[in-house]
Amino acid sequence: MPLTALPLPREHEIHLWYLHLGQLGSALQHALGGEIPQGEMPVLRAIQLRFIRRFYLRVLLGAYLGIAGKDVHVDRSNRGKPVLDAAKHDSTLKFSMAKSEDRVLIGVSSSEHIGVDLEPVTRKPRNSLRLAQRYFSAGEYAALKRLGPLRLDEAFLRAWACNEAVVKASGLGIANQLCRFTVQMDPDLPPAMLASEDGDADQWTLALVRPDSDFLAAVASRQPRLDFSCFRLSPAP
Repeated sequence: MPLTALPLPREHEIHLWYLHLGQLGSALQHALGGEIPQGEMPVLRAIQLRFIRRFYLRVLLGAYLGIAGKDVHVDRSNRGKPVLDAAKHDSTLKFSMAKSEDRVLIGVSSSEHIGVDLEPVTRKPRNSLRLAQRYFSAGEYAALKRLGPLRLDEAFLRAWACNEAVVKASGLGIANQLCRFTVQMDPDLPPAMLASEDGDADQWTLALVRPDSDFLAAVASRQPRLDFSCFRLSPAP
Protein backbone atom coordinates (compact mmCIF):
# COMPACT_ATOMS: atom_id res chain seq x y z
CA MET A 1 0.00 0.00 0.00
CA PRO A 2 -0.70 2.47 -1.45
CA LEU A 3 -1.66 0.71 -4.66
CA THR A 4 -1.42 2.42 -8.01
CA ALA A 5 -2.60 1.18 -11.40
CA LEU A 6 -2.08 -2.57 -11.67
CA PRO A 7 -1.66 -4.32 -15.05
CA LEU A 8 -4.34 -6.88 -15.84
CA PRO A 9 -3.26 -10.53 -15.69
CA ARG A 10 -2.25 -11.97 -19.05
CA GLU A 11 -4.08 -14.87 -20.67
CA HIS A 12 -3.91 -17.95 -18.39
CA GLU A 13 -2.23 -15.83 -15.68
CA ILE A 14 -3.64 -15.68 -12.16
CA HIS A 15 -2.71 -12.94 -9.72
CA LEU A 16 -2.90 -14.18 -6.15
CA TRP A 17 -3.02 -11.67 -3.30
CA TYR A 18 -2.52 -12.77 0.32
CA LEU A 19 -3.75 -10.43 3.07
CA HIS A 20 -3.13 -10.50 6.83
CA LEU A 21 -6.15 -8.58 8.09
CA GLY A 22 -4.68 -8.00 11.54
CA GLN A 23 -1.78 -6.04 10.03
CA LEU A 24 -3.96 -4.26 7.48
CA GLY A 25 -6.67 -3.53 10.03
CA SER A 26 -4.12 -1.86 12.29
CA ALA A 27 -2.93 0.33 9.41
CA LEU A 28 -6.51 1.18 8.48
CA GLN A 29 -7.36 2.13 12.06
CA HIS A 30 -4.33 4.43 12.21
CA ALA A 31 -5.39 6.00 8.90
CA LEU A 32 -8.84 6.67 10.35
CA GLY A 33 -7.38 8.36 13.41
CA GLY A 34 -7.50 5.46 15.87
CA GLU A 35 -4.74 4.73 18.36
CA ILE A 36 -3.16 1.28 18.75
CA PRO A 37 -0.19 0.73 21.09
CA GLN A 38 3.02 0.15 19.13
CA GLY A 39 3.73 -3.52 18.51
CA GLU A 40 0.22 -4.69 19.37
CA MET A 41 -2.15 -6.37 16.91
CA PRO A 42 -5.81 -5.35 17.15
CA VAL A 43 -8.36 -8.00 18.10
CA LEU A 44 -10.91 -7.80 15.31
CA ARG A 45 -14.55 -8.74 15.70
CA ALA A 46 -16.41 -10.55 12.92
CA ILE A 47 -18.10 -7.37 11.69
CA GLN A 48 -14.72 -5.59 11.55
CA LEU A 49 -13.15 -8.44 9.60
CA ARG A 50 -16.01 -8.34 7.11
CA PHE A 51 -15.59 -4.58 6.63
CA ILE A 52 -11.81 -4.85 6.17
CA ARG A 53 -12.17 -7.73 3.70
CA ARG A 54 -14.61 -5.75 1.56
CA PHE A 55 -12.55 -2.56 1.85
CA TYR A 56 -9.32 -4.13 0.60
CA LEU A 57 -11.09 -6.20 -2.07
CA ARG A 58 -12.40 -2.97 -3.56
CA VAL A 59 -9.01 -1.29 -3.19
CA LEU A 60 -7.41 -4.11 -5.19
CA LEU A 61 -10.10 -4.27 -7.86
CA GLY A 62 -10.02 -0.49 -8.16
CA ALA A 63 -6.27 -0.58 -8.78
CA TYR A 64 -6.84 -2.96 -11.70
CA LEU A 65 -9.74 -0.90 -13.05
CA GLY A 66 -7.96 2.45 -12.62
CA ILE A 67 -10.59 3.86 -10.25
CA ALA A 68 -10.94 4.49 -6.53
CA GLY A 69 -12.00 1.52 -4.44
CA LYS A 70 -15.16 3.31 -3.34
CA ASP A 71 -16.28 3.40 -6.98
CA VAL A 72 -16.03 -0.38 -7.44
CA HIS A 73 -19.44 -2.07 -7.59
CA VAL A 74 -19.60 -5.78 -6.78
CA ASP A 75 -22.71 -7.73 -7.73
CA ARG A 76 -23.68 -11.40 -7.39
CA SER A 77 -24.63 -13.89 -10.07
CA ASN A 78 -27.89 -15.86 -9.86
CA ARG A 79 -26.09 -18.54 -7.83
CA GLY A 80 -24.41 -16.03 -5.54
CA LYS A 81 -20.92 -15.80 -7.04
CA PRO A 82 -19.41 -12.31 -6.46
CA VAL A 83 -18.71 -10.56 -9.78
CA LEU A 84 -18.09 -7.03 -10.99
CA ASP A 85 -21.34 -5.22 -11.74
CA ALA A 86 -21.50 -5.40 -15.55
CA ALA A 87 -23.78 -2.35 -15.62
CA LYS A 88 -21.06 -0.26 -13.96
CA HIS A 89 -17.80 -1.77 -15.26
CA ASP A 90 -16.89 -2.67 -18.83
CA SER A 91 -14.12 -5.11 -17.90
CA THR A 92 -13.08 -8.74 -18.37
CA LEU A 93 -11.71 -8.79 -14.81
CA LYS A 94 -12.79 -11.79 -12.74
CA PHE A 95 -11.99 -12.57 -9.12
CA SER A 96 -12.52 -14.98 -6.25
CA MET A 97 -11.98 -14.47 -2.54
CA ALA A 98 -11.46 -16.95 0.31
CA LYS A 99 -11.15 -16.23 4.02
CA SER A 100 -9.82 -18.21 6.96
CA GLU A 101 -9.43 -16.73 10.42
CA ASP A 102 -7.87 -13.26 9.85
CA ARG A 103 -6.30 -14.17 6.50
CA VAL A 104 -7.69 -13.61 3.01
CA LEU A 105 -6.69 -14.88 -0.42
CA ILE A 106 -7.90 -13.04 -3.53
CA GLY A 107 -7.43 -14.46 -7.01
CA VAL A 108 -7.70 -12.22 -10.08
CA SER A 109 -8.00 -13.27 -13.72
CA SER A 110 -8.80 -11.57 -17.01
CA SER A 111 -9.48 -14.88 -18.80
CA GLU A 112 -11.88 -17.46 -17.35
CA HIS A 113 -13.64 -17.46 -14.00
CA ILE A 114 -11.51 -18.76 -11.14
CA GLY A 115 -12.11 -20.10 -7.67
CA VAL A 116 -9.83 -19.99 -4.64
CA ASP A 117 -10.04 -21.58 -1.21
CA LEU A 118 -7.92 -21.07 1.91
CA GLU A 119 -7.63 -23.56 4.78
CA PRO A 120 -5.49 -23.68 7.95
CA VAL A 121 -3.13 -26.65 7.75
CA THR A 122 -3.96 -27.50 11.39
CA ARG A 123 -7.61 -28.13 10.52
CA LYS A 124 -8.54 -31.61 11.80
CA PRO A 125 -12.05 -32.82 10.96
CA ARG A 126 -13.56 -35.12 13.55
CA ASN A 127 -14.29 -37.86 11.04
CA SER A 128 -12.78 -37.37 7.60
CA LEU A 129 -14.28 -40.53 6.14
CA ARG A 130 -17.78 -39.74 7.30
CA LEU A 131 -17.59 -36.22 5.87
CA ALA A 132 -16.18 -37.56 2.60
CA GLN A 133 -18.96 -40.13 2.33
CA ARG A 134 -21.55 -37.40 2.85
CA TYR A 135 -20.14 -34.67 0.59
CA PHE A 136 -17.52 -36.08 -1.81
CA SER A 137 -17.97 -38.17 -4.94
CA ALA A 138 -17.97 -41.97 -4.65
CA GLY A 139 -14.55 -42.07 -6.32
CA GLU A 140 -13.05 -39.61 -3.83
CA TYR A 141 -14.52 -41.49 -0.88
CA ALA A 142 -13.16 -44.81 -2.13
CA ALA A 143 -9.70 -43.29 -2.72
CA LEU A 144 -9.68 -41.76 0.75
CA LYS A 145 -10.57 -45.11 2.34
CA ARG A 146 -7.53 -46.69 0.68
CA LEU A 147 -5.15 -44.23 2.30
CA GLY A 148 -3.51 -45.04 5.60
CA PRO A 149 -4.63 -43.19 8.74
CA LEU A 150 -1.46 -41.06 8.78
CA ARG A 151 -2.34 -39.47 5.41
CA LEU A 152 -6.10 -39.28 5.89
CA ASP A 153 -6.42 -35.75 7.29
CA GLU A 154 -3.82 -34.37 4.86
CA ALA A 155 -5.63 -35.86 1.86
CA PHE A 156 -9.04 -34.74 3.08
CA LEU A 157 -7.90 -31.14 3.63
CA ARG A 158 -6.33 -30.97 0.18
CA ALA A 159 -9.40 -32.46 -1.50
CA TRP A 160 -11.75 -30.15 0.40
CA ALA A 161 -9.77 -27.08 -0.67
CA CYS A 162 -9.70 -28.23 -4.31
CA ASN A 163 -13.42 -29.03 -4.30
CA GLU A 164 -14.29 -25.63 -2.83
CA ALA A 165 -12.15 -23.88 -5.44
CA VAL A 166 -13.84 -25.76 -8.30
CA VAL A 167 -17.32 -24.96 -7.00
CA LYS A 168 -16.44 -21.28 -6.65
CA ALA A 169 -15.03 -21.16 -10.17
CA SER A 170 -18.13 -22.83 -11.62
CA GLY A 171 -20.38 -20.30 -9.89
CA LEU A 172 -23.05 -22.95 -9.27
CA GLY A 173 -23.01 -22.82 -5.49
CA ILE A 174 -21.91 -25.58 -3.14
CA ALA A 175 -25.28 -27.33 -2.67
CA ASN A 176 -25.16 -30.84 -4.24
CA GLN A 177 -22.12 -29.89 -6.36
CA LEU A 178 -19.15 -31.50 -4.56
CA CYS A 179 -20.28 -35.00 -5.50
CA ARG A 180 -20.53 -34.17 -9.23
CA PHE A 181 -16.79 -34.33 -9.90
CA THR A 182 -13.74 -36.19 -8.62
CA VAL A 183 -10.34 -34.70 -7.79
CA GLN A 184 -7.02 -36.41 -7.19
CA MET A 185 -6.92 -37.66 -3.59
CA ASP A 186 -3.32 -38.92 -3.41
CA PRO A 187 -1.28 -36.23 -1.59
CA ASP A 188 1.86 -37.36 -3.46
CA LEU A 189 0.39 -36.58 -6.89
CA PRO A 190 -0.33 -33.16 -8.44
CA PRO A 191 -3.87 -31.83 -7.94
CA ALA A 192 -6.19 -32.51 -10.87
CA MET A 193 -9.80 -33.14 -11.76
CA LEU A 194 -10.11 -36.81 -12.72
CA ALA A 195 -13.78 -37.04 -13.65
CA SER A 196 -16.86 -34.84 -13.97
CA GLU A 197 -20.53 -35.50 -14.61
CA ASP A 198 -20.35 -32.71 -17.21
CA GLY A 199 -17.60 -34.52 -19.09
CA ASP A 200 -15.21 -31.56 -18.94
CA ALA A 201 -12.65 -32.80 -16.39
CA ASP A 202 -9.79 -32.41 -18.88
CA GLN A 203 -10.63 -28.71 -19.31
CA TRP A 204 -9.92 -27.88 -15.67
CA THR A 205 -6.61 -26.96 -14.07
CA LEU A 206 -6.10 -27.14 -10.30
CA ALA A 207 -3.16 -25.90 -8.27
CA LEU A 208 -2.09 -25.81 -4.63
CA VAL A 209 -0.29 -22.85 -3.05
CA ARG A 210 1.22 -22.30 0.42
CA PRO A 211 0.86 -18.55 1.08
CA ASP A 212 2.59 -19.15 4.41
CA SER A 213 3.47 -22.09 6.62
CA ASP A 214 0.10 -22.10 8.40
CA PHE A 215 -2.29 -22.11 5.43
CA LEU A 216 -3.00 -24.15 2.32
CA ALA A 217 -4.69 -22.59 -0.70
CA ALA A 218 -6.27 -24.17 -3.78
CA VAL A 219 -6.95 -22.51 -7.13
CA ALA A 220 -9.20 -23.84 -9.90
CA SER A 221 -10.15 -22.59 -13.34
CA ARG A 222 -11.50 -24.04 -16.57
CA GLN A 223 -8.31 -23.27 -18.48
CA PRO A 224 -5.63 -25.49 -20.08
CA ARG A 225 -2.96 -24.09 -17.77
CA LEU A 226 -2.45 -21.57 -14.99
CA ASP A 227 0.52 -19.21 -14.61
CA PHE A 228 0.84 -17.51 -11.23
CA SER A 229 2.07 -14.17 -9.99
CA CYS A 230 1.84 -14.04 -6.20
CA PHE A 231 1.73 -10.96 -4.01
CA ARG A 232 1.31 -10.09 -0.33
CA LEU A 233 -0.59 -6.90 0.43
CA SER A 234 1.21 -5.08 3.26
CA PRO A 235 0.61 -1.74 4.96
CA ALA A 236 2.74 1.19 3.85
CA PRO A 237 5.55 2.16 6.27
